[in-house]
Order: sequence, then C-alpha cells, then structure tokens
Amino acid sequence: MRKQSVAIPKQFRTVLACGLLAVAWVTLADLALGALVHEPQQLVWALIIKDALSVLGGGLLLRRWMSRDRRSQAQADQTAQREHAPMLRVLVSLMELSHKDTGDHGERVMCMAEGLARLAGIPDEALRDLKIGALLHDIGKLAIPEMVLRRQGTLSPQEVALIRQHPQFGRDLLEQADFPRVVLDIVYAHHERWDGSGYPLGLRGDQTPLAARVVSIVDAWDALGSDRGYRPEWPQARVLAYLRDGAGSQFDPRLVALFLANFDALKASWEQTRVVGSRQSLLTVCAA
Repeated sequence: MRKQSVAIPKQFRTVLACGLLAVAWVTLADLALGALVHEPQQLVWALIIKDALSVLGGGLLLRRWMSRDRRSQAQADQTAQREHAPMLRVLVSLMELSHKDTGDHGERVMCMAEGLARLAGIPDEALRDLKIGALLHDIGKLAIPEMVLRRQGTLSPQEVALIRQHPQFGRDLLEQADFPRVVLDIVYAHHERWDGSGYPLGLRGDQTPLAARVVSIVDAWDALGSDRGYRPEWPQARVLAYLRDGAGSQFDPRLVALFLANFDALKASWEQTRVVGSRQSLLTVCAA
C-alpha cells in the first residue's frame, strides 16, 4: 500500500530553512573564528560582531522570504478571485430566479454589511470576502422547495427543520468551489444568536465569527423591513426597535449599537449604490 505524503505548510518550511541556515552559520563562524583568532579579548569582540551580523542577516533574509511569500499569496488570491467571479454571477442569477419575491435582498445586505463591517473595525483586505458572503448568505435556500419557502401561514415542524438546514446546504455548496473561509462562515453562521439559541450549532457570543454577526443584523433589518408573501413589511421604527430589543439576546450588542448610531449613513450608502445600479455593484464585487 502506497504511503501518503504529509504536506508541510509553506510558512513552516520557511521558518525551518531559516533555522537551519542560522545553525549552520553559527557553527561554521564559531569554528572559523576559533581557528583564526587566538587572543581572548579579540575573540570576544569577534564573537560579538559575528552575533550582531547573524541577527541582522537573519532578519533581512527572513523579511525577504516573507515578502516573497506575501507576493505569492497575493497572486494566488487574485487567481482565486478571477476563478470565483463567473461562478458568483451564476449563483446570484440562480438566486434571483428562485427568490423573485425577495428583490434585491442579497445586494442590500451586502452593501449595508460592508458599511457596518468598516465601523466594526474589519480590515479592508477582508471586506471583499465579507461582501461575497453577505451576497450569498441565503444560497442554501436553493435546496429548499419553493412551496415551503413561499408557504403562507404556519409551517409544520418538519418544514421548519428543513428550512433551518439551508446554512448547511449553502456551506456544502460553496465548499465545493473552494470559496474563502469568511464566505463559508457567513453562509453557515448568520442564523446563530448571541445567547446561543440560534442554529445550526447554537454558538454563543463571540464564538460566532464576527463577519457572520455583522450580516445577521443587516439580514434581519432588511428581511423585516421587506414585504414577504407570508407577512407585510414592518415600519422602519418597528424594525429598529426589534434590533434594539434583540441586542444581547439575538444580536451582538456592540454591533447593534454601531448599526443604530450610524443607520442613516448606512442606508444612504445603499441608496447611492442603488442609483449606480445593483448589477454594476455585483460586477464590482466580482472584479475587486
């Protein structure tokens, strides 16, 4: 039976190579100085200079290797983004065809979540993945029959259990296309609750990834403020009161405070995006 080889992470290989070079340099330099310098005082100074050069040289070498690794990672990320763009367009088109009653829900959530994420301190380099995750957060509902999603009235326990599987369905789908971890986290965990009563895992507090907690608030705001087949839209004041009341139970209280304090600016950013055109905003995400 053929033995499977174990892949060593690139970062570990870099550190290991630096360590081996450092050991080789110290050993050979000590031997050379011991052979060339016989005066004790001169040997001490020679060893001090050697150690200083070792630290300086090792730091420069490690910095060069790390810089090269970052460039390689950046190139890999750009390649992945180009590969994901066509699939992203297809997935969004499927969602639009399947869930016509939700309108621009995904793109509103994407725009508002980006603004809230900035306020929450999420770095710029992570925003693209967050926007994709926000856009596709309900992608798993493609696996739920439309007769269940559009059912007016009370759902049966079996139908509720089926709908609650959509985070798992979504993550399973996107994992096959090797989407980034942040995207998977949002799709899988945007229905978790701060008090641990959410699904699918019942995560509590900051056990839920920050990006998913951001999207959870914006998702609830937009869903409640939109007309759905099974209920009319709520007035904006009622929606904001619901978010305020849910802080510390359903939602991250810090994020709710940020959302409410900056609500007018966040909504204005969506209105501005809508003027440009929702399809254009999607293409911007794909090409970013």
